[in-house]
Amino acid sequence: MRAVLVLWLLVPFAAWAQVQVFDAAFDDDSRWTQAQSQLPPYPALEDYLPFQVNAVTPFDFFVDAKSVSVGNDGVIRYSLIAKSTQGALNISFEGIRCSGRQYRVYAFGRSDRTWARARTNRWQPLSQDAGNAQRAILYSEFFCPDEAISVGAESVLKALRRGGPLAREASP
Repeated sequence: MRAVLVLWLLVPFAAWAQVQVFDAAFDDDSRWTQAQSQLPPYPALEDYLPFQVNAVTPFDFFVDAKSVSVGNDGVIRYSLIAKSTQGALNISFEGIRCSGRQYRVYAFGRSDRTWARARTNRWQPLSQDAGNAQRAILYSEFFCPDEAISVGAESVLKALRRGGPLAREASP
């Protein structure tokens, strides 16, 4: 009788534990899978699209127009070019995941115009710090309006060519 009473008291806790596990699994986006992507051709100067980050950065930033793509996985992939005031270039091939507010660096450009795969190419949170200001601007103004998946590569390219945020495109 005592064993039955103990079991009767434990049944609601077991059910509660199962509900908690289900909720966590339901909210988890672990089912999301990243699409395979190819490295784009090395960026050419005539395909650089400038975008403004802020007035104090020592770099001019560009996106290579021919590298911009929006995958079925919701990731916007692009080549990012950072040009210092002395003319040095830092080039990377990256992805931004709108739904997770994350970025990932896939490869870095070399001086011989080839790509070197990034050693640490895991998804990282996109923050507003100075080292990520260029990515934060791309995320909020060009790639992920209202923190949603981008409307498509052509819309992103139009906004970059116009030099204005993607959200303004809907305005007359």
